[in-house]
Amino acid sequence: MNNKKKGISIADMGALHPKLIVGIGGSAGALSAYKALLDALPSNTGMAFVIISHMNPTAHSLLARILSRFTIMKVTVASQAMSILANHVYVIPPDSDLLIINYTFKVISPRSVGHKQIDVFFTSLAEAMGVRAIGIVLSGYDGDGTEGCKHIKANGGKTFAQDISAEVDSMPLSAQVAGCIDFVIPLDKIPGKLKSLAAALKN
Repeated sequence: MNNKKKGISIADMGALHPKLIVGIGGSAGALSAYKALLDALPSNTGMAFVIISHMNPTAHSLLARILSRFTIMKVTVASQAMSILANHVYVIPPDSDLLIINYTFKVISPRSVGHKQIDVFFTSLAEAMGVRAIGIVLSGYDGDGTEGCKHIKANGGKTFAQDISAEVDSMPLSAQVAGCIDFVIPLDKIPGKLKSLAAALKN
């Protein structure tokens, strides 16, 4: 049975709920980090990955196509009411804020404030998923992601920041200085840490 097709039962949907939802925020210099992270991730983690990137409005579908070359997981631009499934990768749509409600996406367009899409998504992720929320802040200018990581930690989730490999270190350093980052490790070590975090969760 091809789970990509329509007609999945409610019971199947429950089974396909991700054990963790991993928000991945990046801006300038983050493309190489997205590629490296996806390349290191197994395709059967049981998690969902949501990439929140600062890009020109026309670039989002292109990003999904580019990243699909680095993983056998399905890479899709998120859309209104789309179900969030395990072993899938989602990319934020253009000029939008992305939220989570009951394992589905809510898209608000145009976005409410400039270059705060990561904070908006991470905050929603924290409220929706609690201990099952993960935030990863990658390369980028300014401090988007820091406030969102604070919310994730406050709700029991875990946070990561890219290490010295970040091409632009403003965003990951901002989050670290704020004291809201649990792990600063190389990108190729993140999948192993995610696996151990998932294993520590009950059910």
